[in-house]
Amino acid sequence: MDRRSAKKQRRKKRRGLKITLLILGVLLLIGAGGFYYIYGSVKNTANKMHDDAAWDGSSKRKGDLTPSKGDPVSILILGVDERQGDRGRSDTLILVTVNPNTNKMVMTSIPRDTRTEIIGKGREDKINHAYAFGGTKMAIKTVENFLDVPVDYFVKVNMESFKGIVDALGGVTVNNERLAFNYDGYSFPKGELKLSGKEALAYTRMRKEDPEGDFGRNERQRQVISAIVNEGAQISSVTKMGDILNVVGSNVKTNMTFDEMKDIQSNYKGARSNVENIEIKGQGQRIGGIYYLIVPEDEKTKIQTTLKKELEI
Repeated sequence: MDRRSAKKQRRKKRRGLKITLLILGVLLLIGAGGFYYIYGSVKNTANKMHDDAAWDGSSKRKGDLTPSKGDPVSILILGVDERQGDRGRSDTLILVTVNPNTNKMVMTSIPRDTRTEIIGKGREDKINHAYAFGGTKMAIKTVENFLDVPVDYFVKVNMESFKGIVDALGGVTVNNERLAFNYDGYSFPKGELKLSGKEALAYTRMRKEDPEGDFGRNERQRQVISAIVNEGAQISSVTKMGDILNVVGSNVKTNMTFDEMKDIQSNYKGARSNVENIEIKGQGQRIGGIYYLIVPEDEKTKIQTTLKKELEI
């Protein structure tokens, strides 16, 4: 292989690595280019992650969804804490709406303690319990009912995989502006922090010492996701690719096909530079000795109206 061919091959691999990182979360799915230079190992990883049995489309979606034509889409990020023999719960629920017509992306964080009807269970409970009761499908149906909008796609990420991905990237950098704290044996002072995989996981999990509770933790989770995106987009060495492919392929599931990923990257990437974060607000209340977040009807209506506008429905 001559020097020019070798250089071109390295460039293709770097682009392919960006795409693999896109699959970790929605920001990554929409971000940097390179689908035109896909090669076998990345496609194999995408196929390994594909799980259409968990969700076959929303009954709330009127008409066909066509990403190749740039229809606004919604994608639910499920951050789950799974261990062997235990399905676990969805510690992270973020609904991302992407509108290529306005080049805007909205990330709506749903607090895990939100009290709502669990669809298929016949009772009200914490929204993060839906995944424990009925897996991905019950979690999605419950989110759809709560927000009254369709969920077109899901990306389920095992939170433990953050460690491997962050370490494969050589660590990530976040700016801890709000709160200095200690958690799980690690210290997180205010200011710019370079986090290892274990540190990043601890940074995203602390909530009880945070005066803002789940709201503060959700903010840190978004910081780490964004940091992974930024770090991944700057990778120049392909030596990290094998590790990242292995971690992503084993710990991320989605109902997106490989072709849908290509369409989303091609038609929606402009929204990456215009991101709005929404945090659902409510009041804490104990019912039967259990803490819940009660979201007022006017707050729900406001969020639902915003999301419907973003999805043009």
